[in-house]
Amino acid sequence: MNILWDFDGTLFNTYPAYTSIFKEVMQQDVTTEEVMKQLKISFTHAVKHFQISEEEYRRIREIEDELPPEQTPPFPGVEKVLQFAEKNVIMTHKPRKEVNAILAHYGWEGYFADMVAGDDGYPRKPDPASYQYLHEKHRVDLIIGDRELDILPGKVLGIRTCLFQNDTPGADYYLWDYKDFFHVIK
Repeated sequence: MNILWDFDGTLFNTYPAYTSIFKEVMQQDVTTEEVMKQLKISFTHAVKHFQISEEEYRRIREIEDELPPEQTPPFPGVEKVLQFAEKNVIMTHKPRKEVNAILAHYGWEGYFADMVAGDDGYPRKPDPASYQYLHEKHRVDLIIGDRELDILPGKVLGIRTCLFQNDTPGADYYLWDYKDFFHVIK
């Protein structure tokens, strides 16, 4: 099985760190849960929702760039799924340098045959162009993401999809914990 993975919130538990950064910078009286809820839709959505200023936006990105990989750990059990797959590829909006630094920190570079990163020039999700490229090159069997916008390109291309820790209608599979992968995905 060849799997196309989203990065943030799917392979690595980045949302707690990103939520803390947002709360620190924007200094609004808002709950952690509300910030995370908006970030889970998309970073751009959260920026608009909370009316983040250009200065706040730059500060969030600066802090995010300095975030040590220890603060963005992999989800428990995901490494067993990576080992199971014949081939893994990543499609992320995160810059390649940041992805490579996190993968190197955890010794996971060898798990991935290819990647389309945010600075590779492809249109942002849910545009299917990057997925189409990875599918044509690697014959993707399954797409795993944590947001609806991660699976929409797969639906366009006719590839099976799995939402991780998200029950939004439309996915072929739903997974809340990677230890259940082999029972859910058949």
